[in-house]
Amino acid sequence: MAFGIRREELVRWKEAVSRGELAFLTHYWLDDRFPGISTVTKVGCSDLVRLSDWCVRNGLNPAYIHHRPPYPHFDLIGPKQRDVLERQGLHDHIARFKL
Repeated sequence: MAFGIRREELVRWKEAVSRGELAFLTHYWLDDRFPGISTVTKVGCSDLVRLSDWCVRNGLNPAYIHHRPPYPHFDLIGPKQRDVLERQGLHDHIARFKL
């Protein structure tokens, strides 16, 4: 279950993903499979080669890309989520979601 984002944020993320840009969307998230995890950052890009290359450059396994057209994405959770957000300069995500 996702919450803590505005519709406009989701629309902007979808538009950027559709254009083949790397787009980041962080939101609160609850999933019983991941106890203690309360946020996720979806890194989306419709250009699967670009998204796969981004994963490799960030030490992430592209096999875990969710191939969900039209918005393929990689889910960042846990300590790696904050690490990647810091390297991407997305400090607003870190502050807003208290990562």
